[in-house]
Amino acid sequence: MAKLENKHLIGVYPGSFDPVTKGHLHLIRRASRLVDRLIIAVAHSRRKGPLFTLEERMEMLKLDIENMNEKGCLIEVRAFDNLLVEFARDVQASCIFRGLRAVSDFEYEFQMAGMNAKLDPGIETVFLMAADKWQFVSASFVKEICSLGGDVGEFVTPQVSEKLKKKYEKADKNA
Repeated sequence: MAKLENKHLIGVYPGSFDPVTKGHLHLIRRASRLVDRLIIAVAHSRRKGPLFTLEERMEMLKLDIENMNEKGCLIEVRAFDNLLVEFARDVQASCIFRGLRAVSDFEYEFQMAGMNAKLDPGIETVFLMAADKWQFVSASFVKEICSLGGDVGEFVTPQVSEKLKKKYEKADKNA
């Protein structure tokens, strides 16, 4: 992306991050090299029925980003509960980053990018392909593995793994 003189490029990377995975963190690191400021937009996601509260998801993200090496720019974590393009417009973002893992992701993301372009043609969607190592990792799979007692340490940071274990231990006690 060519930078205009005296203009700071702001990017938004949205998601529910329930929980944040190493795949998410890899995309955050890469996106941070393409803009001057990156805003990680954490969706309230009430309809999805997240395992973690909005506050818990934001806390996990902030800690993982704080511990991240090789950040390319200032990274900020913010919540949003409106249309993504409205949020992007409000923070003066010029682009929205989206990760692609597989062909199935592409269909959904392609439609979303088209709709967002209709809603605000001034905000570009930038697709980042997941690295081979992370193409199969999803927060849904991580939660499923952990709920069944599997080790998710390869897919999430130690602090997220610990929070997942505690969440499922609590659920088991309440069942």
